[in-house]
Amino acid sequence: MTTEVRVPTLGESVTEATVATWFKKPGDAVAADEMLCELETDKVTVEVPAPAAGTLGEIVAAEGETVGVDALLATIAEGGSAAAAAPAASAPAATKETTEGDAGAATDVMVPTLGESVSEATVSTWFKKVGDSVAQDEMLCELETDKVSVEVPAPTAGILTEITAEEGSTVDATAKLGVISGGEAGAVTPTPTKGETAGGAQYTTPPAGQGGPAKDIANAPSAEKAMAEAGLSADQVQGSGRDGRIMKDDVARAVAAAAAAPASTSTPAAAAPVRAPVAADDAAREERVKMTRLRQTIAKRLKDSQNTAAMLTTYNEVDMTEVMALRNEYKDLFLKKHGVKLGFMSFFTKACCHALNEVPEVNAEIDGTDIVYKNFVHMGIAAGTPTGLVVPVIRDADAMSFADIEKAIAEKGARARDGKLSMAEMQGGTFTISNGGVYGSLMSSPILNPPQSGILGMHKIQDRPMAINGKVEIRPMMYLALSYDHRIVDGKGAVTFLVRVKEALEDPRRLLMDL
Repeated sequence: MTTEVRVPTLGESVTEATVATWFKKPGDAVAADEMLCELETDKVTVEVPAPAAGTLGEIVAAEGETVGVDALLATIAEGGSAAAAAPAASAPAATKETTEGDAGAATDVMVPTLGESVSEATVSTWFKKVGDSVAQDEMLCELETDKVSVEVPAPTAGILTEITAEEGSTVDATAKLGVISGGEAGAVTPTPTKGETAGGAQYTTPPAGQGGPAKDIANAPSAEKAMAEAGLSADQVQGSGRDGRIMKDDVARAVAAAAAAPASTSTPAAAAPVRAPVAADDAAREERVKMTRLRQTIAKRLKDSQNTAAMLTTYNEVDMTEVMALRNEYKDLFLKKHGVKLGFMSFFTKACCHALNEVPEVNAEIDGTDIVYKNFVHMGIAAGTPTGLVVPVIRDADAMSFADIEKAIAEKGARARDGKLSMAEMQGGTFTISNGGVYGSLMSSPILNPPQSGILGMHKIQDRPMAINGKVEIRPMMYLALSYDHRIVDGKGAVTFLVRVKEALEDPRRLLMDL
């Protein structure tokens, strides 16, 4: 019996993920609920457990591939079917025509596994011709399907003696492409999944700009051919393959970007999408790392926010004397009773909830030609993690006590750092607080977290001389910044909001009296 391993539900509004790592390979024994692979979405990392015990058969989605919800990842042969699953799992690209003691045995080059729901492909390019010597794993040809390009490596070393599927011909998933003679008996190896060698190691490339890949590593042959035709060098193309390997699509994008630049412009800015050539000595000291889906999404969302919202920032400063005195007076009792430290974030959260009640447009969002006012506050608390910025949401923060807010912030902050936040915990926020002060920032302009209309930036508490009742005193001061969407929030509302936050923090009793 065969069990299918499919992509689990990824969360609200998340429709695809990238296969980051396979912990098992075809033929490995797996136990029920043992981790098989890890998927990376634009928000979190998802582990995929084995739905049943058995032997891992075919891996349909290789590392680096993008898959949708419920897509087939692999198969598991259960119980007694395990032995039968091994041949299917390895998806051989060649079958050996064995003759006992024949040193010149022939090996058929077969169409590799094309992926779920793909039944045929077109032979686009042969990189070798009949009579050429080939090394094991050297690229022989490239197939094109309606979804991806598939490269076919040589299953063994020898001489290419026959090509049975010429360029332009359409072949099915079980067709023979050619024949290699002269390989050693038993040298046939399973066809690697896309991006892998027969030994399971990933193809890699050196840092860009080193004058091409290392001796034992190559960019996609189709990419090399396309670069030669376009007159591009490897350091002019940004690779999207594993470890920066240049693929055919990368060359097409580079060519399109160069063509889009004005022909009369010869300045480097005209070819901005294409990376400028790098000196060899500089390239040797560079490191190329593919952006994670989380970082790509952060970049896209922040830029979309700037392009969409009429964003403006207003500033004020707050004297933290009273909040710091109140915190120092009650922090020990607070910790003893509630089991959590009393920090500044609960004061700021309460102050913002108080101000949002008076200026509801800062807590609203635009939906087409409508303004949606929220009669609740789901407070987003921006948190830095090793993989990037995330914004867990504290729901109904306006109805929570100081202790409940501190507990929620501590719990979600720990989960964020461990990468264990679910999608639901980062959705639905109506307003956001970002604390750059923990990193020493004295002043900044935070970017809106769409579709929200406001975000408060906290900063470093700095002792500064202030005029108090006609005398100069040293006070702990903090700059506050409110970025807001001017399409929905007028300047008067933004300034009023920030003044109310300032008043609540400089006299915390106002929060208790709802003033």
